[in-house]
Amino acid sequence: MKDVAELAGTGDESFRVDLESEISTLETELEKRSFTVMLSGPYDSDDALLAIHAGAGGTDSQDWAAMLMRMYLRWAERHGYQTEILDLTVGEEAGIKSSTISVGGRFAFGYLRSEKGVHRLVRLSPFDSAHRRHTSFALVEILPQVAFDSPEVQIEPADLRIDVFRSSGAGGQNVQKNATAIRITHLPSGIVVTCQNERSQSQNREFAMRILRARLLEIKKAEKEEEIAVLRGEYTKAEWGSQIRSYVIHPYQMVKDHRTEHETGNTQAVLDGDLDEFMEAFLQQGSSSSKRA
Repeated sequence: MKDVAELAGTGDESFRVDLESEISTLETELEKRSFTVMLSGPYDSDDALLAIHAGAGGTDSQDWAAMLMRMYLRWAERHGYQTEILDLTVGEEAGIKSSTISVGGRFAFGYLRSEKGVHRLVRLSPFDSAHRRHTSFALVEILPQVAFDSPEVQIEPADLRIDVFRSSGAGGQNVQKNATAIRITHLPSGIVVTCQNERSQSQNREFAMRILRARLLEIKKAEKEEEIAVLRGEYTKAEWGSQIRSYVIHPYQMVKDHRTEHETGNTQAVLDGDLDEFMEAFLQQGSSSSKRA
């Protein structure tokens, strides 16, 4: 590169263009490496489980949950991540009540952990005959996928109740004739997970156990963080309703993250999966906080 720089100094325009191109490439690579440094948490490089739950707001919130699912699937596709819907409960009129998605690829959890929390949508409701403005909420959970041989989560077979049932579907060919769906209840914690992705019973059981392990790890992490926060005198209980991000479609266009204050007026681009700037702002804020601590 030094040779190119010296040649560029001779006034040759072609060398100057080459130099600018090389500098741009180096800057892009430096940005990528700097961003990767921020993904240094214990599970950041792992696969992730993404769960979406419709909140208050009836059909509007169920439609909002479906919009969020589409948004994250598009984001994953942009980044070349492998996705698989493990469980899906559709709404009565539209949208979904809940879904659980496996997202596989390097740093999937590290990127997606910025999305954990309540997401709020403000728009003119397509389900309101008077076409009034409605506010809808949905909860997004992000869990790391835990290896089955991980010592961090130990599950005793005697602590599980496993029920088998038929998968629910839209009717016709989508309805399973055999009981392949799995519901696992972890008796000590009361956690219930289901998997009915219309595959074999053994595969549904494997996926359900994967989700259960992830939820148990999340509880373990939360308990530890709560203990540390109490010792520091910083503990405040996390409550439903304190949204992390608002998506406004009416009366104006804006998506704003309430933790970082990052915002954009291009709501449609975000709903189409353009989330990187929000994720980067969250990770940069976390990195700055760690340095101050």
